[in-house]
Amino acid sequence: MSKKPIIFTFVFWLVFIITVSGFAQDIRVMEKEAQQKKAVFIEKANREKVQAEKEAIESKKKILSDKTLLLAAIKNITDENNLLEQKKMGQEKDLKNLLLKKENVQFELEKVEGITNELIGFIRINARDLDTIFNQSIQSAIIPDRRNLPASVMGKAKFPGMDDITKMSDLLFDELHRSGEVRIIKAPFVNRAGEEINGDILMLGNFTSVYRLNNETGFLSFSGKSEQFFALSVLPSSSVVKKINRYMDGKSEDVPIDITLGAALRQLTNQLSLLDQIPNGGPIVWPIIGIFIIALLIISERFIYLSRKQMNANNLINKIHEYVSDGKWNLVKNICEQNSNKSVGTVLLAVVNNRKLKREEIENKVQERILGEIPLLERFLSTLGMLAAIAPLLGLLGTVTGMINTFHVITCYGTGDPRMMSGGISEALVTTMIGLAVAIPAMLFHTILTQKVENIIGQMEEKAVVLINTIDKTRDNL
Repeated sequence: MSKKPIIFTFVFWLVFIITVSGFAQDIRVMEKEAQQKKAVFIEKANREKVQAEKEAIESKKKILSDKTLLLAAIKNITDENNLLEQKKMGQEKDLKNLLLKKENVQFELEKVEGITNELIGFIRINARDLDTIFNQSIQSAIIPDRRNLPASVMGKAKFPGMDDITKMSDLLFDELHRSGEVRIIKAPFVNRAGEEINGDILMLGNFTSVYRLNNETGFLSFSGKSEQFFALSVLPSSSVVKKINRYMDGKSEDVPIDITLGAALRQLTNQLSLLDQIPNGGPIVWPIIGIFIIALLIISERFIYLSRKQMNANNLINKIHEYVSDGKWNLVKNICEQNSNKSVGTVLLAVVNNRKLKREEIENKVQERILGEIPLLERFLSTLGMLAAIAPLLGLLGTVTGMINTFHVITCYGTGDPRMMSGGISEALVTTMIGLAVAIPAMLFHTILTQKVENIIGQMEEKAVVLINTIDKTRDNL
C-alpha cells in the first residue's frame, strides 16, 4: 500500500493546527517556520517514500517468490489429490468387490450354519432317542454309565463331534446286539424286602428279566431313574416258576416272556383278588356274603345227601330179577332192606312188602312212597333258587346306593378329584360283581342238584314199574 496520501494528510492537519494555534503570531514567522517544517516533513516523507518503495519492491519480490512456491505447492497438492482420487476410486472398487465377496461368504456361511445347526439338531434328537432307549432298556441295569454320552450331547454347551457320533453309533449297535441275547448273569438287584443283593438273573433280550435266589424265583422290573432291577412284590404262580426254573437249568426250551416290556407284569402288583375287593363293596356286600355262605352250606349238604341216596339201580334190579325168577323172596327182601337207605331201595322194598296186593294197590303204595321221598330229595333246593335270585338283586341295590354316594360327592365337591368319587363307584361295581359271583354258581348248582333229584325220582319210578311187572309175571310163585 502507498504511503503518500498518509503523508499529505498528516502535513495538512499539521499545518492547520499550527495555523490555528499561532493565529496571533506573525504570519511571516509562521509561514517561515511552516516552510521549514514543510521541508523537513517533505524530506522525511521522501525518505519514507523511498523506504516504502524499497519495502514494496522487496514485498513484491517476496510475494512473487511465495506465489511460485504456492503454485508449485498447489500443483503438488493437485497431483497428490488426483493420485488420492485415483487411489480412492480403486479402493472403492476393491471395497465394492470385498462387500460382494462378503455377501457371498456371509450367504455361504449362513447356509453352512443352517446345515450345521440342522445336523446338530438331528444329532441331538438322535441322542435324545438313544437316551430314551437306554432309559427303557433293562440292559442299563448292568451298564449304568452309558447314558452319560447321550446326556452330554443333548446339552447345548457341547458341540458334538465325529467321536461322539461314532461312540453313539457303537452304543446303539451294542444295544441291538444285547437286546437279541438270552443269557444268565450275576448282577445286583433290590429284593422284595428292599435290600440290594446279588443273584442269578435271566435276561430275555429287552423283554423280560427273571431272578432266582435259593428257593425264590420271580420277575424283575427295571427303573430308568435309578437304573436298577427291582423284584416284583408278587411272585408268579407255581407253574410259571417251574417253567422258569426248568429253562434256567437247561431242561426246557420254552420260558414265559412278557412281550409288553414289563407292563403286563406290573399289573400283577396292582391286581386285586376277590377278597381284597370285598371291603370296597360297602355294607350291602355283607348280606351277599351271608347268602353265599348259606348257599355253600346248602350245596354241600345236598351233594352229600344225594350222593348217599344214589346207587347203581341196574345192578340191584338185575339181582332182584334172578332171585324173583327162582322164587327167593326172602333174599329179595333182604337185598332191599340192605339198600333201604337209598331212595330206589326204599321204593323197591315197598313193592316187595306189598307184592301180594293187586297191581293198582301196589302202584298206589309205590306212589305214596315216592311222594314221601321227593320232599327229602328236594329239601332246600327252593331255598337255593331263591338265594340265587336274591344275590344279584342285592348287588343291584349296592350299585344304586354306590351311585347315590357318587352323585352326592359330585354335588358337594364337583368332579375335580376323581379319587373322591372312587369310593361310590367301587361300591357300585363291587357289589354287582359279588352279587353275580354268588348268583351264577348258586344257579348252576341249583340246576345240577335239581337234575340229580329228577334222575333219582326217574330211577325210583322206572325200577318200581319194572319190579311190579316182574311180580305180575310171577304171581304164581308169590
